[in-house]
Amino acid sequence: MRHCIRVLALAAVGLVLFSGVGCDKLRARDQLNKGVASYKNARYEEAIDHFQQAVTLDPKLLNARLYLATALTNQYIPGVDTDDNNRIGQQAVDEFKKVLETNPGHDQKVTSLKGIASLYFNMKKLDMAKEYNHKVAELDANDPEAYYSIGVIDWTQTYVPRMEERAKLGLKPEEPLKDKKVCAALKDKNWANVMDGIDALGKAMQLREEYDDAMAYMNLMYREKADLECDDPGARAADLKTADEWVDKTMAAKKAKAEKQPGQEGGVTLDQPK
Repeated sequence: MRHCIRVLALAAVGLVLFSGVGCDKLRARDQLNKGVASYKNARYEEAIDHFQQAVTLDPKLLNARLYLATALTNQYIPGVDTDDNNRIGQQAVDEFKKVLETNPGHDQKVTSLKGIASLYFNMKKLDMAKEYNHKVAELDANDPEAYYSIGVIDWTQTYVPRMEERAKLGLKPEEPLKDKKVCAALKDKNWANVMDGIDALGKAMQLREEYDDAMAYMNLMYREKADLECDDPGARAADLKTADEWVDKTMAAKKAKAEKQPGQEGGVTLDQPK
């Protein structure tokens, strides 16, 4: 008799615990729904609070964690180097990484990888951003945006140090790098990224016809390459000619795109760093 009573008591405890777990999952979904409503109305801080409660109640509720990461991303302000802002950015990265730890489905994995790559880029952690864009490309070799992003990162990593050296030398925009020592050092530092960027942008354009953004950066990458051809004026001139051709292709692609969208006014412009 006592044995039966003990078994019934344990069963009752188990039922209560199971009921509690079930209630937590229901409450988590309620918090998720409230968070989505707040998110859609651009009330991001309120949405973050709901999503945080949802993942606390049910850590396996993947959509809640994805929404939490996305809402945190929207709160992060690129270029603002403050402790609070950097903390928000890192929290968003950490939430996306927690999604990846759960072995999610393909779409959720791609979304998380792209989210991390974008955050790292905006946080100026360019090597990490490139690493995660490569992970996107490995997961989906037919995604042109992953290759485009790699090309943009390669250009950023080459343009900044080159312009710093040109500024030190007091060169005008059209002047070549005359200091052979500086040029050799820049070539050693930048050449691999230049060639990687040209390759990545080429792949992006193979996957997306008339990819005008990739064309614009291909123009910029060839200008980076040209400035490193210090010991070969002919190669420099050829690179600049290729860059100009990409400008023409970009303008043509933008014009064609505008013609397919009637009702839009205004000319086609191409912004280019100097």
